[in-house]
Amino acid sequence: MNMKTIFCILITVLLAAQASAQPFMSLRYDEHYAYLKDSTRLNWYQQMKYDRLSSSGNSFVSFGGEVRYQYFKFKNEGWGDAAEDNDGFILNRLLLHADLHLNKRIRLFTQLQSSIAVGRAEPPSPVELNELDMHQLFADAILLQDEDNTLTFRAGRQEMNYGSSRLISPREGPNNRQAFDGFKLLLKKKRVKADVFFTRYVRSKKGIFNDQAFDKNTQFGGAYVVMNSVPLLGNVDVYYMGIRKETSAWADVKGKELRHSVGSRIWGKIKRWTYDFEGLFQFGDVANASIRAWTLSSNNAYQLGDSESAPTLGLKTEMISGDKRPGDGKIQSFNPLFPRGAYFGYAALIGPSNLFDVHPSIGVPLSSTVSAFVDYDLFWRYSLHDGIYTPGVAMIYPAEDGSSKFIGHQISGTLEYVPNPFVFIRVETTWFKAGDYIKSVGAGKNIYYFGVTTTLRF
Repeated sequence: MNMKTIFCILITVLLAAQASAQPFMSLRYDEHYAYLKDSTRLNWYQQMKYDRLSSSGNSFVSFGGEVRYQYFKFKNEGWGDAAEDNDGFILNRLLLHADLHLNKRIRLFTQLQSSIAVGRAEPPSPVELNELDMHQLFADAILLQDEDNTLTFRAGRQEMNYGSSRLISPREGPNNRQAFDGFKLLLKKKRVKADVFFTRYVRSKKGIFNDQAFDKNTQFGGAYVVMNSVPLLGNVDVYYMGIRKETSAWADVKGKELRHSVGSRIWGKIKRWTYDFEGLFQFGDVANASIRAWTLSSNNAYQLGDSESAPTLGLKTEMISGDKRPGDGKIQSFNPLFPRGAYFGYAALIGPSNLFDVHPSIGVPLSSTVSAFVDYDLFWRYSLHDGIYTPGVAMIYPAEDGSSKFIGHQISGTLEYVPNPFVFIRVETTWFKAGDYIKSVGAGKNIYYFGVTTTLRF
């Protein structure tokens, strides 16, 4: 039975369970179905989400997953410097998980991932192709629990997501989500959540059950604190993150990297206005070069009315440092750590390093199930002496000292259809008009991108 057949069967049977469905979370382990233990009658779908294993109902197992199909077509991919693909390509991803609660304090979560790429003009990367692997496998032990406090110890392979996903994300956009091997302490209070973690990044490899456990190349740890309902500010995040990489390459430096990141985020909502401001400073060293990097971001949105059908205007802007002077023994290139793949739109053409961008947008609910979005983005290099990078911090083009800072214009349109919690369909298109810098360092052609995503969660 192929993936297409599985998808058709699932979409048919799950529509019958629509009335029983709860909203699905980005991190599937954040979903909780213990509330079903008090139900006297469960339908077949609820039994899949809550299969009682003890008379008390505190021991149970829950099953779920996701099937996603995507079709993409690029014209002039890589601004004309990549192999041309006249037919486009297909990506599909299968995620299956089981969540076992042995009692109120012990839990085991496991998730398989299969990511397939078909029709690529060039060999697909591990971000697109990873035939089958153990994506998550961790155990939770609740060390302390009362009305106001919960302290949990987590050990194993796990996804992580913090803040606005600018620095740590499960990387939903690309075909292969990312995970970490390690340990975490999670403290929850009424208005405060704090995580302390030490992990090693899981490096994806093509093949079956061969992603390397506790990869030696990348160590990653830190602490993230969220404080809610802070007077005058709303919500405040403060954090420290440290990364050590055995091999790292930047504009003019290559070697071992030790980088510390300290930052804060202020976010919330006041009536129709949603706001999100963040600042971050990085220090450390790469080989013998000292690091001094930073970023400032602002993400604001305003809804033009109180009804659900009112349009929302948005404005994002970011300043992200780049290297100032090659060979001076210092590096100012910002490391975005483990960000979401679709950082500046679903086409994911540019990553967040050495950039200044201004990004207005508008979102319009066309009905209760259909929404349209239009984005316009302007990109400049922050420094003339640094190039531009992919979301994974691989250099796309090097610096051209005499060239312009202007990278280009990007216009994107998206249409989303969400008829119920199970089904998500998105049609998207992007046009990127190359600026003077792109034209000076490569073929300099304009990019056109079209994509369709169909996702079924259960």
